[in-house]
Amino acid sequence: MTPVDMNHLNAARTIIKGLQKRQMEGYYAQTAREAVQTALSLMPEGSSVGWGGSMSLSESGLMDALKEKNLRIIDRALAVTPEEKQELSRQLITADTFLMSTNAITMDGELFNIDGNGNRLCYLLFGPRQVIVLCGMNKVVPDMDSAVARARNMAAPPNCVRLNRKTPCSQTGRCENCFSADCICSQFVYTRRSGIPGRIKVILCGEALGY
Repeated sequence: MTPVDMNHLNAARTIIKGLQKRQMEGYYAQTAREAVQTALSLMPEGSSVGWGGSMSLSESGLMDALKEKNLRIIDRALAVTPEEKQELSRQLITADTFLMSTNAITMDGELFNIDGNGNRLCYLLFGPRQVIVLCGMNKVVPDMDSAVARARNMAAPPNCVRLNRKTPCSQTGRCENCFSADCICSQFVYTRRSGIPGRIKVILCGEALGY
């Protein structure tokens, strides 16, 4: 194990202790492949699963791996009409599992996320039986101030570029605290603890994933 790998493991152990006191479960996987296997092991055969927009989920290979397991997949991207998309969004409220990443996680186990319409974060807050958060160690920060700064300046600008949003940050590469029509920074959610013990499960991955 390299010094970087060992440092990731030590940091993950610290974060997992923080998650435990916040009634969240924590896991560590050195590689994305191991992280995917951990996520799959937490989803029973035949259960329902959906997800929010996330580069981490795609880059890890989890999206492809879901198709190889007997799961009832709720994929809003398959909707043909706005009405169908709305119906699938409603179905996610009662899903067995919701998959997502996080914009930042502190060394003490706090999560911080930014969302545009709030549809991704509403499932984190309420609804699905469990929420599995897949997070690369590149998103680990020392404290909540650093988490907010990371989400606004390192996550939001590249996401605006990816989504072809006409925002100031997509041009400058940093948050400009804008109120433009294309702004994706409407909801700021700080998750201090899980009200339901064990509902939120965080899988930390030793590889960099997402923005």
